[in-house]
Amino acid sequence: MTEVITARGLRKEFTVHVKTGRIRRARRVRAAVDGLDLRVERGEMLGYIGPNGAGKSTTLKMFTGVLTPTAGEVRVCGLRPVAQRTRLALRIGVVFGQRSQLWWDLPLRDSFDLLRHVYRVPAAEHAARLRRCRDLLDLDGFLDVPVRQLSLGQRMRGELTAALLHGPEVLFLDEPTIGLDVVSRQAVRGFLAELGSTGDTTLVLTTHDLADIERLCRRLVVVDQGRVVHDGSIADLHRRYGSRRLVVADLDAPLPEPPVLPGAPLREVAADGRRLVYALESAGVAEVVSGLAGVASLRDVAVVEPDIEEVVARLYGAPAPAAVPAP
Repeated sequence: MTEVITARGLRKEFTVHVKTGRIRRARRVRAAVDGLDLRVERGEMLGYIGPNGAGKSTTLKMFTGVLTPTAGEVRVCGLRPVAQRTRLALRIGVVFGQRSQLWWDLPLRDSFDLLRHVYRVPAAEHAARLRRCRDLLDLDGFLDVPVRQLSLGQRMRGELTAALLHGPEVLFLDEPTIGLDVVSRQAVRGFLAELGSTGDTTLVLTTHDLADIERLCRRLVVVDQGRVVHDGSIADLHRRYGSRRLVVADLDAPLPEPPVLPGAPLREVAADGRRLVYALESAGVAEVVSGLAGVASLRDVAVVEPDIEEVVARLYGAPAPAAVPAP
């Protein structure tokens, strides 16, 4: 596969002023991104997450040519983002929550038509892409509504469409579902999943909504204090930080003593004793269910997958491991 994003030793420093007394202030240099190495292949859907201040947005701004790196090098679509920003703009799409590509007082349809001329997209290509977005994002009901009158969910669907009408190779998304209602959130996720399934567009997604990552991204990069602390699948993250699948068993009657099951420590007992929760370590689901069925009458059994939010919270709470090289 072809790499569309390559970063080596990428660093971005900012000068901040820190109080050292009642009046005096000292200048300090802080690295928002500190030696980032990252490679993204064409067609990947990459989840890029971290706590506030971890360097996520700074990284995306360097990838898109908004910020100049202090050190290191970066290539996006084979171009240097800052030096070749105009050429790069024709090959990437960007959806940042705090910035808009739409004209506030114009109907959504007119914004799309103006963008066709800005990017010099042939009319037939523009019409085909717009038709696809209209179908998948259900735009027809508000195409003629001025942007300022759109709901947040409608505007985000318009922003996604605007970012894709020129056929970008890479789409950068910063918190695309934040603040959206359930219907709009599902529409955006479904659209991005459909977009990613074709393999034509590389998606880089930053978000605090980890459900977006679980539904959309096979690969997850976690950054903290400007460094990569995890680069791999979500399953790898669960394994690395010790999360476990759970077996939740509802009993017809409480037991005098919950059974001890090898390879599956007891995690929780309900107050009435009728629900037992076991964590799967070395034992399998069948072994746990068989062990329980031998000593209790089971009303229901469910397997609960580990929660990525819990895993990431554990990761941030632990000492940061050594930086992980990109695969």
